[in-house]
Amino acid sequence: MGESLAVRLIVLAALCVLAYAPALNLPLIEDDYPNIAQAQLFGGYAAPLANPIFRLRTTSYWAMLPLWRAVRLAPLAYHITSLILHIANTWLVYFACLAWPRTRRAALWAAGFFAIHEGHQEAVMWFSAIAELLQFFFGGLALLCWMRGRWWNAAGVACFALALISKESAVVFLALFLLTAVRNWRWIPPYAALAAVALAGVVATSGYSFRFSDGSFSLHAPFWITWPRGMARILWIWGFVAAAVIALRWHNRQLRTAALMALAWMGIALAPYSFLTYSTQIPSRQTYLASAGLAVLFGLAIARLCEEGVSARRVAIALAVVALLHNVGYLWTKKRAQFIERAQPTEQLIRIAREKGGPVWVRCFPRPLLIAQEALHLGAGLPPEDIILSEADAAVRKPAVVFCYR
Repeated sequence: MGESLAVRLIVLAALCVLAYAPALNLPLIEDDYPNIAQAQLFGGYAAPLANPIFRLRTTSYWAMLPLWRAVRLAPLAYHITSLILHIANTWLVYFACLAWPRTRRAALWAAGFFAIHEGHQEAVMWFSAIAELLQFFFGGLALLCWMRGRWWNAAGVACFALALISKESAVVFLALFLLTAVRNWRWIPPYAALAAVALAGVVATSGYSFRFSDGSFSLHAPFWITWPRGMARILWIWGFVAAAVIALRWHNRQLRTAALMALAWMGIALAPYSFLTYSTQIPSRQTYLASAGLAVLFGLAIARLCEEGVSARRVAIALAVVALLHNVGYLWTKKRAQFIERAQPTEQLIRIAREKGGPVWVRCFPRPLLIAQEALHLGAGLPPEDIILSEADAAVRKPAVVFCYR
């Protein structure tokens, strides 16, 4: 049994590497520079916890600070960190499915699909989205403890606390706890108390936090458009294929219940992101938690087909192979190219600054100027006085280089 488990975990890790290896040679991208600069500014592990705005992203800075100290801006180390977390989260999907009888037979298929799924690629390929990975990791550990019951609650509460200081949306795990093991409802008070404290912190900073002042989140956002659009987007295409397979076997109560739970998981996990104001399309990184529900749905469909005879098993294997080729191929081609394109402005800016020196006037830049500022400071080693961001400043300080990205 131990050897079999070890082999399965190795296979799942290999699938993660196969799918997301293209991320390993990507440069740092956009917000990576100001986020790493913020970690450097904190300078210690207690500082983020003491900051009312950044407190609920503390674990991200705990990851960034040792990386900065050890490797500075070597992109490979940052991307390996994200990939390791994705492997750990894939294993959590596997163990969570094993812990629930209705999804036990689908566990390997579900975790395998989660490992290669391209829909949540931004969470793995863009280091600044590490909050999604950390929220999933600590929340997933808390979920496993919750499902095990009473004697695991102390560990579960500790893991949930870490999830809550990974990202604000971790409060949705309260609903996911009850979804997966409602019989344990009497143990919810300590979890709910922690969530209430986290929410109170969010409300207390809403008047001055940039997370609210930039207008990107509002309870008045058109969630009635964003949420169903998010559900449809995450289900396309393999979720709809899996749903069709399960619909043809709707008479199977156990399969039906498990499928409805997977859909409910998706809906709950997407809910916090349905109040975005800058888009009615939820960014791919924010579907990471929801895609675990999609993986379970796909795993249920494949596992069921495998139980129905030789012909159905062949169909299941064919679907799994096509899903593998589709997701991995998409990541290796289109998605990798998109991330390289996203990195080009900052890469070009850093290269020119290193070659020419300063002062540098960033006259036009397709990203917020804070990104250019920190890229020049951290990536090119320019002191703040050699970074010019306005025409008025340029008229006084006479830049040696004028950068305009086209």
